[in-house]
Formats: sequence, C-alpha cells, structure tokens
Amino acid sequence: MICRQKSTRRRAALPLVLSTAGAALLLAFSVYGCRSKAHTSDSRLQKIDEMLSTRFPQGTPRSRLEFFLNSRGYKLENAPDKNSLVAVIRQVDTDTLLPRTARATFHFDLNGKLVSYELEAAPDAPLGH
Repeated sequence: MICRQKSTRRRAALPLVLSTAGAALLLAFSVYGCRSKAHTSDSRLQKIDEMLSTRFPQGTPRSRLEFFLNSRGYKLENAPDKNSLVAVIRQVDTDTLLPRTARATFHFDLNGKLVSYELEAAPDAPLGH
C-alpha cells in the first residue's frame, strides 16, 4: 500500500481565497449599495434617467449608445472631451403628459465602455424639432 501525503498547500490557500472573495463582495456592497442610482437631482427627469439606466448599464459600448441616440433622432452636441458624448434627449412623461428634455453627458473609459452619465434639464423644444 502506498501512502500519499496530502498537500496542505491547497487547504491553506482556500481560506485566503474565500476571505479575499468575501472582502471584495463586502467592498462592492458598501460602495454600490449606498450609492444613489439617480443621475440627476431634478425629479422631472426621472423617467429619462430610468430609461437610460435600464438600457445602458455601466460597461455598455459607446457604439451601442450612439446607435440608440441616432436611431431615436436625439440631437448630439459638442462634447467636452473625446471620452464623452453629449445628447439632448426629449420624451413625453407618461404620467403628466408633459414633454421633458434633458442634456445627458455620457463618460466612457479608454476602451469606449460607459463609465457614468449625468443629466441636467434642457429647454423644452416643440415636438417634431
């Protein structure tokens, strides 16, 4: 009968992996759990914010966002830098039936993935413009 010595290396590494994974989860919950999901303090822009955050989570490719904005006819404006995109988004609030217009500034990382965005109220233009 041949006896093999069990490796203690694997058992010693397991608690380290588990504690590292646990620490990462705790950090993620503490950073993201307390953060507000709103990208504006203007309650009139809530529906636009909900639509954008649902369709375009962090990490969305810039090309996908640009396609969406262009296909909806949203006006693109000059961006402050090459890693940003500015668009004027107009929707009719289904609760109030009033038009709402937001200027959205999207920020991308060096790989063209969405990092964040902000919304601010923009003047409402007549429908069809």
